[in-house]
Amino acid sequence: MKRSRDKAASDLFAALYPRLAGWCRRLVDDDETAHEIASEAFTRLWSRWTSVQEPRGFLYVTAANLVRDHWRKLERERKAMRRITSEAAVSPHIEQADPSVRLLVQSLPERLRVPILLHYYADMPIREVSVLTGRKEGTVKADLHAARELLRAHLRRSLDHTR
Repeated sequence: MKRSRDKAASDLFAALYPRLAGWCRRLVDDDETAHEIASEAFTRLWSRWTSVQEPRGFLYVTAANLVRDHWRKLERERKAMRRITSEAAVSPHIEQADPSVRLLVQSLPERLRVPILLHYYADMPIREVSVLTGRKEGTVKADLHAARELLRAHLRRSLDHTR
C-alpha cells in the first residue's frame, strides 16, 4: 500500500514538476524561487495525499497562492525600500506608475486572479479552469472577461499618466 502510494506520488512528480516549475518561473521571474514554490506545492499535496481528489489542480491552485504570497512579500519589501530611500532623499520621490502586467495581475481580486493565472499562464483550457476552481464554464469566461477589462483600464490609466 505505502509502496504503491510512493510510486504514484513519484510518477506524478516526474510528470508535473517540470511544467509547474516552469509556470512558476514565468510568474516570479526567478529560477530558485520558482523551484521553491513548486516544491512547496508538492510538499503540501503530499501531506494531504489521501484527501486530494484532483492533484494537478491542487498543485496549480496551491502554487498560485504561493506566488501571490511571494508577490505580496516583494511589494512589502519595495515599499520599505521606497520609504527608506525617500526619507534619505532631499526632495520627495515621485513614484512612476508601473504598468507591468505581472503587478496588475497581482492586484486583481483572487476571484479574477486565479482564473487568469491558470488559463493564461498555465495554458489550461476554460473547461479545466472550471473544474479546478469549482465554477461553471460561463462564470470562468465572465471572470476572465472582467479581469481583462480591469487590466485594460488600468493599463490605459498608466499609459495616460506617462504622457
